[in-house]
Amino acid sequence: MKKQIWKWFAAIVMALSVLPAQSWAAGYTQTKYPIVLVHGLFGFDNIGPVEYFYGIPWALRVDGAKVYSTQVSAANSTEVRGEQLLTQVRQILAATGASKVNLIGHSHGGPTARYVASVRPDLIASVTSVSGVNKGSKVADVLLGVAPDGSLSNAVLTSITNGLSTIISFLSGSPTLPQSSRGAVNSLSTTGSLKFNAAHPEGVPTTACGEGAYQVRGVSYFSWSGAKPYTNVFDIIDPALALTSLAFAGAKNDGLVSSCSSHLGRVIRDDYAMNHLDAVNQTVGLVNIFETNPVTLFRQHANRLKNLGL
Repeated sequence: MKKQIWKWFAAIVMALSVLPAQSWAAGYTQTKYPIVLVHGLFGFDNIGPVEYFYGIPWALRVDGAKVYSTQVSAANSTEVRGEQLLTQVRQILAATGASKVNLIGHSHGGPTARYVASVRPDLIASVTSVSGVNKGSKVADVLLGVAPDGSLSNAVLTSITNGLSTIISFLSGSPTLPQSSRGAVNSLSTTGSLKFNAAHPEGVPTTACGEGAYQVRGVSYFSWSGAKPYTNVFDIIDPALALTSLAFAGAKNDGLVSSCSSHLGRVIRDDYAMNHLDAVNQTVGLVNIFETNPVTLFRQHANRLKNLGL
């Protein structure tokens, strides 16, 4: 038995010894410009000790990155959220003395970041969309079909989700942010996304499932996403994502967004064994233990931005 334990110990030591040295080196995540994280629908910067990007800011800071987590409306249109984010970007630039920032948005945070880069490209070095809703979500389309404008179901659903958004914003310390779940669903629908993309096309693929321009008006664009709705039996959110994944009729998706819809600029990968919340290390780190840890993906991307001079 002891002999077997020592064999396992030796194997672990050997595995650690062959990891890329730069992943442990000081300065590995030290980007030229600050990294600004943008949450998605029903998101927040942090509620007490729980961060939306769970454990990610610290993991980026530990090797040199300057990281800021923003708070925009938990539910509202992309344009409203985008203006809120732009205000915070200006504040971060003023506080740090930096000339630009690297925006990383999850889910609805992807289009929100894209809005800022579109209207003020001079302030943005890069936009990275993580499981971003860049060409709409079938789940939003289903909601619009089930609860059309003027219906009782719409009134009830709007009341509940607006209330939830208000509670989230209150708990995260931003009680005055306006909430509009209807505005959010419209923005995240296929029709709403197409309208938004017509006004803000930067980085969006012109083909159904290809890559977009890697750089537009000095802003570099990147994306990655998962394609496995159910990944951890201990995560209470996974069954719900397995259910919502049925809206995609077999198309590759993460439970809320199809892989093709997530594409923006340079597609790093769109088939990680992760669901929509795994992408930001939620729920509280209960992710797929057989896939690359999402925190590692953020660290690798920070290093990617660093090596590109961003």
